[in-house]
Amino acid sequence: MRTLIASATLVLATGAHAAPMHDLQPMAFLAGHCWKGTFPDGKQTDEHCFAWLYDGRALRDTHTVRTPGKPDYIGETTYFPNTAAKTVQYVYIENLGGMSQGTVESAADGLVFPATEFVANGDAMTYRVRWTRIGDDAYEAWSEAKSPQGWATMFKLVLHRAP
Repeated sequence: MRTLIASATLVLATGAHAAPMHDLQPMAFLAGHCWKGTFPDGKQTDEHCFAWLYDGRALRDTHTVRTPGKPDYIGETTYFPNTAAKTVQYVYIENLGGMSQGTVESAADGLVFPATEFVANGDAMTYRVRWTRIGDDAYEAWSEAKSPQGWATMFKLVLHRAP
């Protein structure tokens, strides 16, 4: 019992406020906050809530798209450093059975997610994303999909830090 209490105390003392690993530092502005944006149609919203995992060794992004009259589209991404490959990688899994894996790179004005595949129901879509910071309280998410004709914007959306 003493070991259990000591372990719980150690987890509480080191977990919530740990600094992120160096490789995850460019994502630190996201952590501990929810970010929400409204699509151009004015109805559909996109919300991402970020939290550190394992004393700053990974970052969780819980993602929810809400459309009036429809069930929520929910996904979760875990970002983590791959120290052997010297990259930050992620795994995304969503409630309709789709998933993707890829890398994220730090850029002067935000984060770049190079082209990767989203796989669902036996089909694959190649996509890429860029998150551009707009001050401390917002960022623009720009997603593109690749087709035989080239890259086309799926959406551009500004997400604001929720109060």
